[in-house]
Amino acid sequence: MKQGYAKTTIEARGRIMNRLVRLGANLYDPEQIKEIIAKQPWSEGRKEVVTETYSNYLVMAGGKWNPPRYHRIEKIPFIPTEQEIDQLIAGCGEKTTALLQALKETGMRVGEAWKLKWTDIDYVNATISITPEKGSHARMFKVSNKLLAMLNTLPKKSDKIFGTYELRGYRSSFTRQRKRTAIKLQNPRINQITFHTFRHWKATMEYHRTKDILYVMRLLGHKNIKNTLIYTQLVTFENDDFVCKVATNTKEAKELIEAGFDFVCKIENESLFRKRK
Repeated sequence: MKQGYAKTTIEARGRIMNRLVRLGANLYDPEQIKEIIAKQPWSEGRKEVVTETYSNYLVMAGGKWNPPRYHRIEKIPFIPTEQEIDQLIAGCGEKTTALLQALKETGMRVGEAWKLKWTDIDYVNATISITPEKGSHARMFKVSNKLLAMLNTLPKKSDKIFGTYELRGYRSSFTRQRKRTAIKLQNPRINQITFHTFRHWKATMEYHRTKDILYVMRLLGHKNIKNTLIYTQLVTFENDDFVCKVATNTKEAKELIEAGFDFVCKIENESLFRKRK
């Protein structure tokens, strides 16, 4: 039952169902599925995803169940230093180095980077166009000549910059290169850097630079600002004095944004905005 789901989502759900089967689950016995999920040493977020996946399976199979409730615990993402980011990039092979540099400069998702085609690069204007995933917005990024040179050295064996090899399989290669670099530098923190860490790092640095959460939201391609607000918690400014305003309707919110105010949150029917003094 595709229903417009991305290929990666369908594949991930297939892996989850296969995992349940390997754990001895009878997919026609929802109560047993509950017990199996409950006994696994998975995070609450992982259990929530597995529960949702099985619920979707039952819809397709014509079954019903009373699903258990698991709630994802939000965690503050790990943000490495730029030096650690650059050390990891320098310690990898040619292809991985180019991929990681692209992630660092743009903050795109690794899935978006992996799908890049040579036609997405504009060498004249030094830009890369992104075909979005996960319902994000399309974006275009100004990139460095350094990155363009890195990409240009890669073999052009297909229309895709990073080739046709599955990203899922390539992750193991990245893990080995990362581990080797961490050992060489005697810095275990580098092993905490994932592909997605580059996205967290870029968003955090851009919010630190601009203090503009709406800009960061557009940069990441988010459609819901709630997904972007996490990055306001990762930056400590030397001066935290703000002018705060409240908008009760769309017109007032528009005027505040035009005046340079950043949206903070919504409480009941009022939207809170702030601008640094």
